[in-house]
Amino acid sequence: MVELVLPDSNFYINCARAGLDPFVTLAARTDEWEFATCGMVVLEVCRGRSNPNLLKRFQERFAIMLYIAAGNSVWERAAQLAWSLDRQGIVLPAPDLLIAACALQAKAAVLTADAHFHSIPGLRVLDQLT
Repeated sequence: MVELVLPDSNFYINCARAGLDPFVTLAARTDEWEFATCGMVVLEVCRGRSNPNLLKRFQERFAIMLYIAAGNSVWERAAQLAWSLDRQGIVLPAPDLLIAACALQAKAAVLTADAHFHSIPGLRVLDQLT
């Protein structure tokens, strides 16, 4: 069975910094996983592309991925996660909470190098594509 995975922004950014095409890296693993994105990931990744041609390429690739929309239920889940974690002394960045809420809503794992995601109850976190 193919599992749904939502790569976090840092996956794309780290690949780009290493001179790798993140979309080629993901495409090589589509026999095991289906990859999705969400608005926050697109926003975080695309804002950092300084080359207009590279920006366009990233936008085109994101446009054909499964898109997890952040409707009211996702925003409410992110707010509840923030409130609950804050009360435990775990204060996470709002973008990470929104990405996690999208993943939880879609029953997807998050592919990330960001340790914040390990603090989110019920979220499956992949540190790498293995």
